[in-house]
Amino acid sequence: MRALSLFGVFVLAKIIIVAGHSVPRTGWTPIAYFWEDLLAALIFATLDFAVRRPWFGWALYGAAVAYVAVNVPLGRVLSTPLTWPMLRATRGALSDSIRHHVTTENIALMFLIVIAGITLPVLLQRVFSRVGADLSVFPGLGATAISEQKYRSASALKNWKICAAVLIPALTLILLGPLATSRIDTIGLHRNAVVALATTALPRIASRHASDDWQASPFENSTSDDLSRFRGAAAGRNVVMILLESTAAQYLRPYGAAADPMPNLTELASRAILFENTYAVYPESIKALFSVLCARYPAIDTETESYAKITTPSIASALAAAGYRTALFHSGRFMYLGMESIVANRGFRVLEDAGAISGHHESSFGVDEPSTVRRILSWIDSLPRGEHFFLTYMPIAGHHPYDTPEAGPFPEREDFDRYQNALHYADRSLGELTRGLKERGLAENTLFVIFGDHGEAFGQHEGNYGHSLFLYEENIHVPYLVIAPGLVREQVRVSRPTSLIDTTPTILDLVGLPRYQGRSMLEGSNRMALFYTDYSLSLLGLRDGCWKYIYELESRRSKLFDLCKDSREQNDIADRFPERVAVYRAHVLRWSAAQKAIIKAKRENGSTRMGGNNGTNGNNLSG
Repeated sequence: MRALSLFGVFVLAKIIIVAGHSVPRTGWTPIAYFWEDLLAALIFATLDFAVRRPWFGWALYGAAVAYVAVNVPLGRVLSTPLTWPMLRATRGALSDSIRHHVTTENIALMFLIVIAGITLPVLLQRVFSRVGADLSVFPGLGATAISEQKYRSASALKNWKICAAVLIPALTLILLGPLATSRIDTIGLHRNAVVALATTALPRIASRHASDDWQASPFENSTSDDLSRFRGAAAGRNVVMILLESTAAQYLRPYGAAADPMPNLTELASRAILFENTYAVYPESIKALFSVLCARYPAIDTETESYAKITTPSIASALAAAGYRTALFHSGRFMYLGMESIVANRGFRVLEDAGAISGHHESSFGVDEPSTVRRILSWIDSLPRGEHFFLTYMPIAGHHPYDTPEAGPFPEREDFDRYQNALHYADRSLGELTRGLKERGLAENTLFVIFGDHGEAFGQHEGNYGHSLFLYEENIHVPYLVIAPGLVREQVRVSRPTSLIDTTPTILDLVGLPRYQGRSMLEGSNRMALFYTDYSLSLLGLRDGCWKYIYELESRRSKLFDLCKDSREQNDIADRFPERVAVYRAHVLRWSAAQKAIIKAKRENGSTRMGGNNGTNGNNLSG
């Protein structure tokens, strides 16, 4: 009874979450969407039967119902149940985003699930009682017709037959479930909340050592956009690296957008090397930052905190060794998602976040951008005259819930309008920083490298909101500008695919320092960009020329797009190019397994601190 009631709760929750989504109409659909619910109910029934303690069964039932209720608003907003990586990410910095979704409707839906969890056992008990009363009058089964012992034996036999009649179809549907989800694209909505949490806590891919030039295309390659003339051209300049929070390329004027939420960036782009097709390695700030600083891929199934033990040199340590003063200023909080593990002991002499900067406006994410810019300029003013510096600035404007201390130019009717105002707010601080450098006579002797850390989605694809869960263009295609006043006098557009992992070798190439790993964007060969996410579904992908490939580990489904003809990724052509799909699938699987092996080995052999110029004397790592 408890197991059947729980299955009813699962089904009700699934209907609420899926409502409003496009559901494929095939014979596989009911199997695909409900087999995990059957599996979870069957596991619950097995535990309940094995323990045979009513208090245990009801406690487990109550916990499951409460957990499902919490997942209903999450599933409606993000099209995913809570996963283990998402659970780890749910910390204090996200409280503003969580409060944004605490609406009357979402609370009412949670109560509906709880009420269903309470009433279903009562209703089913009444149904079973009536069925039992009817069975007792059957000839040969009533207590008046045969002895009580025979009656119990007959009842037990009858119960076993009923169980078999239920279990055999249920097990059949469960066994067919993985096949069904490989046939139709559920975008992960088929997953049961309890099963999703358990399975994402387990490794999703095995590590395997392999050595290869992962960014080299497995197909014929050509040379284009040679920028070798800029090698060493920025030698002796200061370096300012700015990671724009949640900034997708498609929303900006230099990348074809009709609106212009970042006019200062647009002005800078008019005299910049503009990379048209740059991709984040991971659609989330912290692991993306690791790839930027260390020119090293993060790995699937790895916790952010484990990166503290990886001693790969960073761009900051390389520039510090060359005599640069190094600093990183973050308007957010280093405690968020374990950022301390990424930035500490990486060669920054100064590390300051919202706790150290303080400001006029605070949120759960951090402080206002003008306060951070003032702190940056104050640090620059404190440096000995003529000393070179490497400055990293990480704003938070652009992050959900897109709140800004001041009104922006866009009327706020929807989330996207608020997002554009948040980008505009970030752009104002970008302008203040560049003007501050000009006023100090430093801009002409500074190399600016400005890019988005990842994108932001607003439903361009089914169920795709935010940034962490999918690998579509809105999630990972980011703006990337290299500005060198006096050196780059007009816009130079580069169309070949590039990756944020190429940032460190590119900066070192520009300032004329040796590159210790990675490929510079100044090289003219066409390269691939590789990326993945494991926040919810495990997705691996690559961009190779016009081709964009995405592979889903759980369902083993592939998607292939020709972005030169289909920039919005609306037409999956994987079935038309099976040989290309097979090559790309093998490549991303080998790549992801190899990166996991590399990270595992470095984590086991490394140490939590780095020697030489990687120390952090004088750092302020307040959170």
